[in-house]
Amino acid sequence: MYHIAVIKGDGTGPEVVNEALKVLNTVESKHKIAFQFYELDYNAQRYLSEGKTLGDDELEKLKNYDAVLFGAIGDPRVTSGILERDILLKIRFGLDQYINLRPVRLYPGVASPVLYKEGFQDLDYVVIRENTGGVYTGKGSVLDKGSKNETVSQIMHYTYEQVERCLRYSFEYVRRRHLDSPWKFLDQSDLKKGYIGKLTLCGKSNVLSYVFDLWLRLFEEIGKEYPDIKRDYVHVDACCIYMIDAPHMFDVLVTTNMFGDIITDLAAVTQGGLGVASGANINPDGVSMFEPIGGTAPDFTGRNEINPIASIGAAQLMLDHLGERQAALDIDSAKLRVIKGMDSQEAAKMGCSTQEVGDRVVAELLK
Repeated sequence: MYHIAVIKGDGTGPEVVNEALKVLNTVESKHKIAFQFYELDYNAQRYLSEGKTLGDDELEKLKNYDAVLFGAIGDPRVTSGILERDILLKIRFGLDQYINLRPVRLYPGVASPVLYKEGFQDLDYVVIRENTGGVYTGKGSVLDKGSKNETVSQIMHYTYEQVERCLRYSFEYVRRRHLDSPWKFLDQSDLKKGYIGKLTLCGKSNVLSYVFDLWLRLFEEIGKEYPDIKRDYVHVDACCIYMIDAPHMFDVLVTTNMFGDIITDLAAVTQGGLGVASGANINPDGVSMFEPIGGTAPDFTGRNEINPIASIGAAQLMLDHLGERQAALDIDSAKLRVIKGMDSQEAAKMGCSTQEVGDRVVAELLK
């Protein structure tokens, strides 16, 4: 029995999570997997009516679940940053979910708004973002606020442990990704050297010299323990170019919290938009959280038009993380058949509603 905390959140979050739960209920009967879902009201409405976000005691209770399925957080009625910081980021940091995992895949039939070159149907890589360090720790200062002498700083703070565990997870992930076969873009010389895949470190070592001296040193040191994994480095600005012009050069990308936050949104656009992009916040030894990448989309709230595929994909990532690989593969196959030819942002544009997309995935699962 898997005990799953469900935080639907705000805006269209409840709508898309409902479809993910519909799919999980089907998986439960088909694969004989038992779920117990616990819906938790950590959202804008509770904040507006009770003044509460997420208490320390509530955060502690989340450690008792096997996983968290998340929708989206944020509401125009609440000052931007309050809910995001005190709920979403509090969960990520409080549960030490130090890995943010973002698969980037261009599904057959989904049009990319920025990739036009022939062969980009092979777009298939993963971004691993360090998720609990960097500038997101809030370390910094403000001096003489409000005056013409005001001086501010925000520190990109990393420890050896934070960098080491993120890089080690990344190398291990490359190995898991290529258990069955080597990465298809390795050339013959790479294969002769025994490589099965590639890990690329994305940074800005020519400017952030202190931070990336640590990242690069550990990248090389740990990399020696993985002689079967090719490794290279790319500056973040060049990375943005390659994600558009030559995305096939990437297998697994690992980067810092800030850079990961930025490039994964670009990556989501290349794969057809936020409507098909899913992500995971992972603590390999604790409780992990799975979510669609898109936000609350308040303009679509209640219209039954938002695409739930990203939320269904988050449920798929959750199953894979829990060790239910076959069930995850079944969702992936069903999802692929459903999204062929659909618009990546609005379910309505493919001629059906949010709920009907979920129904279609369920129907494919049952075939």
